[in-house]
Amino acid sequence: MAKRTIIPFGPQHPVLPEPVHLDLVIEDETVVEAIPSIGFIHRGLEKLVEKRDYTQMVYVIERICGICSFGHGWGAAASIEGAMNVKVPERAEYLRTILHELSRLHSHLLWLGLLADAFGFESLFNHCWRVRETILDILEKTTGGRVIFSICKVGGLNKDIDNDTLKEIVETLKELKPQIKELTDVFLEDDSVKNRMVGVGVLTKADAEALCAVGPVARGSGVFQDMRMTNSHGVYDKLDFEPVIETAGDCYARCKVRIGEVFQSIELITKAVGQIPDGPVSVAVKGNVEGEYITRMEQPRGEAFYYAKGANSKFLQRMRVRTPTNMNIPALVKTLEGCDLADVPILILTIDPCISCTER
Repeated sequence: MAKRTIIPFGPQHPVLPEPVHLDLVIEDETVVEAIPSIGFIHRGLEKLVEKRDYTQMVYVIERICGICSFGHGWGAAASIEGAMNVKVPERAEYLRTILHELSRLHSHLLWLGLLADAFGFESLFNHCWRVRETILDILEKTTGGRVIFSICKVGGLNKDIDNDTLKEIVETLKELKPQIKELTDVFLEDDSVKNRMVGVGVLTKADAEALCAVGPVARGSGVFQDMRMTNSHGVYDKLDFEPVIETAGDCYARCKVRIGEVFQSIELITKAVGQIPDGPVSVAVKGNVEGEYITRMEQPRGEAFYYAKGANSKFLQRMRVRTPTNMNIPALVKTLEGCDLADVPILILTIDPCISCTER
């Protein structure tokens, strides 16, 4: 009979980009159980509603995570706008959608690089991040920041992006597309890469639904769910698209979903630029926040939930954020059961964890 051993995995590990900690119960080289432990980097950002007014809280929430920063700022602003019945100009909604899809490109290309690094495929890692630099250059040119943008505010955006610059972005992405395809073909076609992902960490559709998985993790298991389809934010209802769905539920399927979303984001940006109207990008917002409002947003990692509750003053009574990684940890634990110890880093990476998002 095999002897059971408990191995602490993380928060410091050569392969992990995030300080996630798991106690792995193993028999020989097989993981029998995974016990997650979080809370190492909790920062108390939501508590700052007591000291920062609602306009400042947008920038506080944006700093939950560097990779998802624009989406967090947008989610916070949208929840406050809902509570205050603020109508954002149409051009601002288009620009928010374009910037959000640029953030998705930035996030997915970063993730592909980290996945290559987990395989030990260093040249592929460097090429993924080389291509990602072009996206960061676009974001820096349009917002002034490469990681934290501070362009989203209650009522719209802090600055406009002129139409000529938007057309340049479309041309840049068009030129970038063949390079991205060359990279992603390696993930999809290379036998050594496929051997590490195909059939590994299978999450069935039933388990994904029962465990409330979100984002590419859920869509890789055949769950037809994408908050962009609900028309709750942005102008996605005017861009005519369907979520990228795979049914195998393994690491390879989750990788294929993200690769599909990279090309989908380029198409969505192109469509949005072609339709964007002229006009203002913000409205004046005055008064106090009353009532409460919920916004659900499709971040690169999946559905994020933003809740704002007013206190009839410039300070919110409550600002609550539930992030995708928070929802995908139960699915991760499920996929780890029965896997080989050597596959643990790959499985952790395929949910694209963000512990900064999880521990707010």
